[in-house]
Amino acid sequence: MMEHGGNLDVAIARFGGRVEDWIDLSTGINRRPYPVGGVEERHWRALPSRAEVDALHEAARQAYGTTAPVLATAGAQAAIQLLPRLAPPGRARILAPTYNEYAPVLREAGWTVEEVEDFAALAGADLAVVVNPNNPDGRGSDPAHLLASLPRVGRLVIDESFADAQPGLSLAAEAGRAGLLLLRSFGKFFGLAGLRLGFVLGCEADIADLAVMAGPWPVSGIAIEIGRRALADRAWAVATTARLLRDAARLDALARGAGWKLVGGTPLFRLYEVGDATAAQERLGRAHIWSRIFGGRAGWLRLGLPGSDAEWARLETALEP
Repeated sequence: MMEHGGNLDVAIARFGGRVEDWIDLSTGINRRPYPVGGVEERHWRALPSRAEVDALHEAARQAYGTTAPVLATAGAQAAIQLLPRLAPPGRARILAPTYNEYAPVLREAGWTVEEVEDFAALAGADLAVVVNPNNPDGRGSDPAHLLASLPRVGRLVIDESFADAQPGLSLAAEAGRAGLLLLRSFGKFFGLAGLRLGFVLGCEADIADLAVMAGPWPVSGIAIEIGRRALADRAWAVATTARLLRDAARLDALARGAGWKLVGGTPLFRLYEVGDATAAQERLGRAHIWSRIFGGRAGWLRLGLPGSDAEWARLETALEP
């Protein structure tokens, strides 16, 4: 498995404590999740119906502002695993540095993979991948610029897993175009990553092919019901977006006070240049606050946003001189 955040077992092995003792800020998962409420027993007991799946897909279309075909998957990662099979192996180019699962998945399927740092270098690829906003630095790509690049590549995949709180970056309204695929994550913004729910938006032919690959019942009845309910709750989404924007600014202020420099981020996570990221991670780890560092970037440390007053207070104390 590639290195990811959320590996609290590593944190506990190094610094002790129990899972419930830790504040996990190593991911970009919202720590104030959607209030699920009760779920009828039938969603646990029965296979999902076609009507229930269709209702989830329609809720996703409404939430993301699209009329394009949609496929629900067991998280955005499940969709990434299927991408190499949409076409015979060829040349893939990935705008990097970015989420570290695309390159190995494509290489394992026989694709030639190049990681490029210049947007123009994507041209000529059979498959081009852009994460927008980017993980881990939050870099945003102009949607019009992305759309203009579509004729220059065989297929353009845009990972919008962190776009919920930045809808202006999304190309969901254009997702029905041939050669364009969008990936959306449900669990990050709604704080329910354990539900394993994501979506692919694309043209009819691509979504039909992906649906065949995914097989029957690619997501659970519980994921369908909770996902449909949450996606339809636009008031919660608007209020959560506003809170995340405020909290991102609050975290940046704390980081500045600690002498850290903002590299970038999204309303769900922030990336800082801290000098010695390993030392900074250990400092936080002793307070049972977990963070993310990156091999090859000795000064980079990423933090998600605390979810409660108590979590903010612990972080503030940990960062005091």
